[in-house]
Amino acid sequence: MSEVEIQQAVKLSDEMLANLREEAAQEPLAPTSDGDQHVETKQETQVIAIYGKGGIGKSFTLANLSYMMAQQGKKVLLIGCDPKSDTTSLLFGGKACPTIIETSARKNDCGEAVEIGDVCFKRDGVFAMELGGPEVGRGCGGRGIIHGFELLEKLGFHDWGFDYVLLDFLGDVVCGGFGLPIARDMCQKVIVVASNDLQSLYVANNVCSAVQYFRKLGGNVGVAGLVVNKDDATGEAQAFAEAAQIPVLASIPADEDIRRKSANYQIIGVPEGPWGPLFSQLATAVAEAPPQLPQPLEQDGLLALFSGDAVGRDVVLEPATLQDMCGKEQLVKESLEVVYDNV
Repeated sequence: MSEVEIQQAVKLSDEMLANLREEAAQEPLAPTSDGDQHVETKQETQVIAIYGKGGIGKSFTLANLSYMMAQQGKKVLLIGCDPKSDTTSLLFGGKACPTIIETSARKNDCGEAVEIGDVCFKRDGVFAMELGGPEVGRGCGGRGIIHGFELLEKLGFHDWGFDYVLLDFLGDVVCGGFGLPIARDMCQKVIVVASNDLQSLYVANNVCSAVQYFRKLGGNVGVAGLVVNKDDATGEAQAFAEAAQIPVLASIPADEDIRRKSANYQIIGVPEGPWGPLFSQLATAVAEAPPQLPQPLEQDGLLALFSGDAVGRDVVLEPATLQDMCGKEQLVKESLEVVYDNV
């Protein structure tokens, strides 16, 4: 790929960026009532980006959340932005759907245009697609994200009229591509999935730091809250949320039934199921929680959420010496530099 092509892939078109900013800046209207008579209000699309450490259950949470929202009568689009494509796989019972990246490449080779039916699929009211990513070791996942959104723009993304667009993003946004929704105001709010462990809260803290950074640069994205997954009731995630000044939207317990069904690609966020009320409450919280400016923690503050024996907080940094590095005592060599007095 030439340098010009790389620059074109990294830079979103001005028109697309303007459309995304305009959509992201729109605050959704809350339902209103007139006495006992419900008054219908126009609902603008809420674009919500969900982040979380790999393996924390972000895709599980999002697949079930989108399913529950659809059962509540909402028009939902789920976009998987993780190269692993595990969100849609869970939604579709383990079946992988063609990704935008691979479909676009195949269609381009044949001189054909990508159609919506080539990349968007549905189940019980949930519309879903995967952006995809490069082959292992052969490209930048963030660049694939940018290319995918450019194609969505060509397919008419802004005219689709969904109530909610849920974006499933990878990791701790150290990559500019995966931090795109925050950096470019492509969503109104961010939700973080974490657990009561240091690494997932480290990721959550990084997401809060990214939001705070871009807000200082004039961005509008905020953090709507934290979803605690695999909650074992030790309380570190709740403590983090309180310290970062973001709400806990739901706590999904560390339950064997949930683990087993998730491993078997089963959706548990169904109204009539035992976990229906939990995901129904989560759907309401996600829809209504306003974006807020988080207060990320310093490293010591993050470690302070855990006991010292759990994170090694009592370890003292001991400076190394040259003798440590070389394995023996080194003689100090006199400098041969000649220093002249000022004349």
